[in-house]
Amino acid sequence: MSHQHRHDQPDGDGARGSRAGRADRADHADHAARAHDAGSGSMSRRNLLAVTGGLLMVAAAPGTAAASTTRPAAVGTPQSVPLPGAARASRLQRRTTLVHADLHNHTVLSDGDGDPEQAFASMREAGLDVAALTDHATLSAGLLGILDPLLPPGASEITGISPRDFELVEKLADAADDPGSYTAIRGFEWSHPLLGHANVWFTEDFTDVLDAFAMDRFYDWLTSERWGLFGHRRGGAAGVAGFNHPGREPRRFSEFALQPKALDQMVSMEIFNRRDDYLFRGWSDGTPSPLVTCLNAGWRTGLTGVTDEHGDDWGFHEGKGRSGLWVTENTRAGVLAAMRARRFFATRVSGLRFDATADDVHMGGTLDVARRDVRFAVDLDRGPQWDGKPLLIQVLRPGTDIPEVADVIPARTGGLTRFTVSLDVADGDWVVLRVSDPDRPNDAPGPEGHPCNDWGVAYSSPWWLEPA
Repeated sequence: MSHQHRHDQPDGDGARGSRAGRADRADHADHAARAHDAGSGSMSRRNLLAVTGGLLMVAAAPGTAAASTTRPAAVGTPQSVPLPGAARASRLQRRTTLVHADLHNHTVLSDGDGDPEQAFASMREAGLDVAALTDHATLSAGLLGILDPLLPPGASEITGISPRDFELVEKLADAADDPGSYTAIRGFEWSHPLLGHANVWFTEDFTDVLDAFAMDRFYDWLTSERWGLFGHRRGGAAGVAGFNHPGREPRRFSEFALQPKALDQMVSMEIFNRRDDYLFRGWSDGTPSPLVTCLNAGWRTGLTGVTDEHGDDWGFHEGKGRSGLWVTENTRAGVLAAMRARRFFATRVSGLRFDATADDVHMGGTLDVARRDVRFAVDLDRGPQWDGKPLLIQVLRPGTDIPEVADVIPARTGGLTRFTVSLDVADGDWVVLRVSDPDRPNDAPGPEGHPCNDWGVAYSSPWWLEPA
């Protein structure tokens, strides 16, 4: 195994993507912001949703539905503001352009605090180029929707969005969408308290745990053109979906059991959710890494970062997850194409440009590899504030319970890093690059001495090895 390193100097990017409305602040994740997040360990309304939702799945009689609640008057004061960041053009290829995205956000239509009518504007002001609202779909997609107006205010925290709410989000997304500059997307979060949560985007309808109460039923809905108790159009075949905060719910999507018919549409897995790195989620309790379990099962998911925002200042929290998509155009069609191609990366720092190729194949692609050396090239930049910052690139390969690390390569932002790694499909059919900060510890480490026990900055989507 060999590798070589080359740290090129910045090559005349010009203005580094500075944006009106973004302050030039340092990127520390302050404790006030962390406290504001209402973490997953507390009995928040989100946890109440999961617990109560599980009971209602069994006990609810037909005729219950979601209702809109009283909405806040204004967007809250941001806890911190993202950095201006790097230029959007990659040093590795000219076919696509970087856009910054947050594809997982909530409002008062389910268990969030904020007014949905302000969400898309807040995310655009915060400097995002692509934004989605994905309120929980828990109990009110089917029969319960017909009695939506009869439920008291606040019921949507438990029942989730109703058909009426879903139509409202479509109108808000259409009004905010600005093709070429800003892409606004309607989605929803299928929310099962035991199996897990899955975001779905680009569908005309939605489903919930009453209609799709098991993973097989969810995949049936996702891949069908028509499905439903009364034969009405409820299919999700036009859309794409992703596994959310994997490992938070105990059944972990039936341990990521593969459903080949959904392989093309399950495009993502959240590796960063809020401020958490899910690489070793559950390891201390004897549970295998979600990343290893998902990819070893045969899923072809890219890796995303999301804020999973439940407050009212969408997009403004530094240190929460977000994604970078490499698009041919910043439109819904362009974003959907990038998601289907797994042409995206996960990060939890704003303004990061991360591009990578393996034998000139972009992240998310396939490599004709049985056993040989593969040449990687990585472009890392975050603008002037991070020029020359030392980072590490860890080459993740399949393991039994946690990822193996084939190599660790020093890198610096502001230039290209090139290296060669020997890959053998007999060791597993995927490879992921993890970018880390060696000066900061991982808040959720794996085994003692594991190379990934430092702070994760970004993950590439995988490459898959497919020998001819």
